[in-house]
Amino acid sequence: MIEILKLIGWTFVPALELRASIPIGILSPNYHLSVATVVTVCVLANILLGIVFYLLLDTAMKLLRKMAWFERLYQRLLVRAQRKIQRYVDRWGELGVAIFIGIPLPGSGVITGALGSYAIGLKRNKFFIANVIGVLIAAVIVTVAAMIVSRTGRNILGIFIKT
Repeated sequence: MIEILKLIGWTFVPALELRASIPIGILSPNYHLSVATVVTVCVLANILLGIVFYLLLDTAMKLLRKMAWFERLYQRLLVRAQRKIQRYVDRWGELGVAIFIGIPLPGSGVITGALGSYAIGLKRNKFFIANVIGVLIAAVIVTVAAMIVSRTGRNILGIFIKT
């Protein structure tokens, strides 16, 4: 049970999400879970993270934007997230949000996807669908990469982090 909670914790870290938690769960010798369990836990946690973050955005923004310093920070982050996601939406519509979330690169993922979707006014239901599809895309890519690495060198994570 503690291993599952740790995976959820890794998944909830902004900028890491399942892009880190799946490889940690598969490659770390400290985790004794099946690949299916690791992927399922990380996917569900990442989907939940996107939904909760999106739902809290409106309420949080209304409260926090009353502070001048936060409004300035918000405008910078909003413009950046909007710029990142808009090109995907312009090209592929709402499916572009899923592609953006699914690309396992720094700066993409459910948190940025939720912020960008909120910034461009994407409806909640459309974001939820894009979130699920995007997380599944990322999970497949990251799981395949982790499995390839696991076949070539299991203790690779020990170089970078203590899990």
